[in-house]
Amino acid sequence: MHELKSVLIVDDEKNIRLTLQHSLETLGYQSETAITGEEALEKIKEKDFGLIMLDIKLPGIDGIEVLKSIHETKPDIPVIIITAHGTIETAVEAMKLGSIDFLQKPFTPDEIRTLVTNIIDRKALDESNVVDYKSFVELAKKKINERKFDAANSHLKKAIAINPANPEAFNFLGLLSEVQGNILNAQKNYRAALALDPTYKPARKNLDRSTSYDASHNIREYE
Repeated sequence: MHELKSVLIVDDEKNIRLTLQHSLETLGYQSETAITGEEALEKIKEKDFGLIMLDIKLPGIDGIEVLKSIHETKPDIPVIIITAHGTIETAVEAMKLGSIDFLQKPFTPDEIRTLVTNIIDRKALDESNVVDYKSFVELAKKKINERKFDAANSHLKKAIAINPANPEAFNFLGLLSEVQGNILNAQKNYRAALALDPTYKPARKNLDRSTSYDASHNIREYE
């Protein structure tokens, strides 16, 4: 069993909280819950959690504001963003704050358990023990959690070198480019992912959003 401190679940929907709690119990993890952003921030002050599962839409202080506070006060805690209303802008904002893991409502207990297990396993990864595609992608996610975006970029490129036919790493490279303000490079990577698999929905959503992005947002471009 993976070692994990208690998990904080932050969601204003009772059925979602119960589903998450029950799914974590089957892995042997303990959890506490909060309904509002304010309640979550109080609990985070009082206790050290090993993982936070955070709904982006909350009454009062919203999820992004809670995430900003976590980044400022306890940046080492991994955060899973829960959303049924998420946009790519939200995903990019979350990545800037070190969060790369998302649960899209509705989700299944198996999806919850798989994601949590991957996050715990990710902590043990480093450059010395990574040799395959999946591990390089997970190591890149770990570096995003640490806000080491250049290192994440490097690991994604190593993943692509191992398996250039998989669209996932190209899509993540596009999101990293969004984080760094390079919209043209982001679109290039989204198109590369779709060229490999035209049915790959994450890249399609990202490309559709980015190509309609209002120029007034003044995204900086890097060479």
